Amino acid sequence: MRALLFWLVAGVSWAPAAVEGQESLAQTAERARRMWMAHDMSGLVGSSDTLRVQLPGVGRSASLSPAQAIRVLLRYVEGAEELSLDLRAIRSAGPGHGYVEARRRYVVGGTRDEREETVFLGYRHVGGEWRLREVRVVR
Repeated sequence: MRALLFWLVAGVSWAPAAVEGQESLAQTAERARRMWMAHDMSGLVGSSDTLRVQLPGVGRSASLSPAQAIRVLLRYVEGAEELSLDLRAIRSAGPGHGYVEARRRYVVGGTRDEREETVFLGYRHVGGEWRLREVRVVR
């Protein structure tokens, strides 16, 4: 009985390390959500060194510099009125890798047409922070 109690307590004491990393990715995802809603692509890209971007109707890009990725993303959201960006999933994909899935609802400028799409954000954990590595948008 004491051995079981020891392992239960030991297991609980190890749990926060895994949860802590996940919370960090969750905080990063929430920050990314706010930045996307504000069309702050510079803030979204942050300290990333290179990114891949895949948008509807356009093939997957080669690695882009942060400045290039910001321009591409700004062009993509320009004229759209964001209604919501709901975080659907935040997942660890192995050591140092994480993905965020979000559902975007927006209205095309000058219309009442509401549209939806899924936004996937791929992250790497580098130097103690989650850095955006990929943006993929799927309709």
